[in-house]
Amino acid sequence: MSGPRPKTCAVCGRVITPVELYYRFTLVLEGEQDVIGTAASRPGAPDAGDELATLLERLEDGSESAEELEAQVHWERGGSVCGTCRAVVVRTLSAPPEDVAEPH
Repeated sequence: MSGPRPKTCAVCGRVITPVELYYRFTLVLEGEQDVIGTAASRPGAPDAGDELATLLERLEDGSESAEELEAQVHWERGGSVCGTCRAVVVRTLSAPPEDVAEPH
């Protein structure tokens, strides 16, 4: 019978021994859009049903596979991080500083 297997930190790649404290994480990114378009609010503009039909037609005619389209709206990752990298992850995912003009 063997003990727990060592884990690898998902951030720095260091092997985390079974006696070390580590942190498990799950990160899920899901694309959302609250409004398809605002054209329906203008007189003479297509309604939301027309906009949705146009969007579906564009998706069906596109070159991307269903898997590629899904990857654009849903991404998951899980793993373990060491104690040192935990601080980096928490700092990175916390609210950005106010003095940052643009995030990208």
